[in-house]
Amino acid sequence: MKINNLDSQTFATMLRQGAVQLGRDKKVINDLNVFPIPDGDTGNNMLMTLKAGCAALKDNMGTLSELASAASSGMLLGARGNSGVILSRIFAGLAKGLKDMVEADTKAFAKAMQATVDEAYKSVPVPVEGTIITVLREGAAGADACGDLTHYFETLLEAMQTSLDHTPELLPVLKDAGVVDSGGAGLLSIFRGMNDALNGNISDEEIAPTTASTPTVELDKFTENSTLEFGYCTEFLLRLMRSKVDLDSFDEAQIIDYLNKVGESVVAFREGTIIKVHVHTFTPGAILNEMQKYGEFLTLKIENMALQHHQSTNQDNASFKTPPKKYGVVTVASGEGLINAFREFGADEVIAGGQTMNPATQDFLDAFARINAQHILVFPNNKNIKMAADQAAELHKGADIHVLPSATIGEGYYGIGSIDKDNPNVEEVISSVTEIMQSVVTGMVSTAIREAEGDQVSVHTGDFVGYSGKQLLSDSPDRKTAAKALIERLGAASRDVMLIFFGEQVPQNEAESLFADLQTQYKNLEIMLNNGAQPVYDYIFVLC
Repeated sequence: MKINNLDSQTFATMLRQGAVQLGRDKKVINDLNVFPIPDGDTGNNMLMTLKAGCAALKDNMGTLSELASAASSGMLLGARGNSGVILSRIFAGLAKGLKDMVEADTKAFAKAMQATVDEAYKSVPVPVEGTIITVLREGAAGADACGDLTHYFETLLEAMQTSLDHTPELLPVLKDAGVVDSGGAGLLSIFRGMNDALNGNISDEEIAPTTASTPTVELDKFTENSTLEFGYCTEFLLRLMRSKVDLDSFDEAQIIDYLNKVGESVVAFREGTIIKVHVHTFTPGAILNEMQKYGEFLTLKIENMALQHHQSTNQDNASFKTPPKKYGVVTVASGEGLINAFREFGADEVIAGGQTMNPATQDFLDAFARINAQHILVFPNNKNIKMAADQAAELHKGADIHVLPSATIGEGYYGIGSIDKDNPNVEEVISSVTEIMQSVVTGMVSTAIREAEGDQVSVHTGDFVGYSGKQLLSDSPDRKTAAKALIERLGAASRDVMLIFFGEQVPQNEAESLFADLQTQYKNLEIMLNNGAQPVYDYIFVLC
């Protein structure tokens, strides 16, 4: 079957089939993890990002250009983890390459694919070859644009597969682990699904929604005797209309300036002819009337903020009556005990997430919007979460966002505790916090899912492995033995304080036994035991 032109309906079907195929391959992609513990989440992150793009297509069927832009906007806000952020930028590049097109022939689509390469490389501060960006670049370069679209996709997939197979030769860490790059594998899976749809092989499988439940509205929070203290959370997608504005010269800054004057916690950005807006206001009607001077609404949601259900205990920060404080704090953690510990240590918002469940860009935007502060300090606590936080920081307009380089729970915990909120100089505060984080050492214990060789350590499948960063430091069939060996190699004897967070799989009596043994062994070390209830990591040790 030959297809010479790609229209919006076909492209929408291709994206959805790409998500179906990625859902089938998700576990295999997760398991392409260079580290021998069950923390692989590339497949999950890419799938949730792509699902967010597919969800944005529901009410946005139009030209090919408009559909690609809608998918790009959905992925932008739904992006999770580094692989998800890069994927969102790939499809942002595709939207740019397809701009103003009703349909695209093979040569036009091939040119748009080159735009995806440019955007993907720009999204990574230090591009590393042997990763998803290599598979994309070599795939696009090796595809044949001289035939129809079906031929183009066949050659594209061949070139991407060849590139993926070659990734271990470019990255020694992949070769040592005996795997190919997981992000590249995820991208190939998506394009395989897209190719299936192009050829009419469309599955009946449903794409599950990205969220499992709808927040409960607590009606008793606003009764007939209440007063409107917090205003309305107002969100909408506005389609700019040619009949109302000159699309070529229109500057969305005038909309953003207006929103900042009449509301707070503004998040607004433009993708093509669509402007996405989030704003807190007492007068949503006035804002809606003003917006209709520029376009028409595609979606609209207005919620009384007294009724909004938030996981955070700091909802009152959204009050417009309170002047903004100097500093707000957002961090990321999983496990009830860890989340409570961060709140007690000064975090305004703790986003539930971490390894294997990276939060989306939208999660950070929502957290920023709930904090009434001039400067918001963000502690991702995971290198795979930082890109989503950075992307949210670029989008948010209601405060100055500073994403700090916290790569572990320990760095984030001590970093938050060291914030001098009385110091008006934000650069000095950040410099001091960063310096303290650099002095913190974090070690974890988890279960090995495959054999591996580390620094003086041989890891066996099913054993408990202790590590710090990407250094394998201990291994034992016994969890306590692995923990003790790890602590010794972390240099606990030369430290002053050690925090222990034990995970959801660790019995209380085992953790208390380890605690007692360590107190006996390290008499000059102040040790504190906490039930973190975190997944993935049986123990997290923080040394300072």
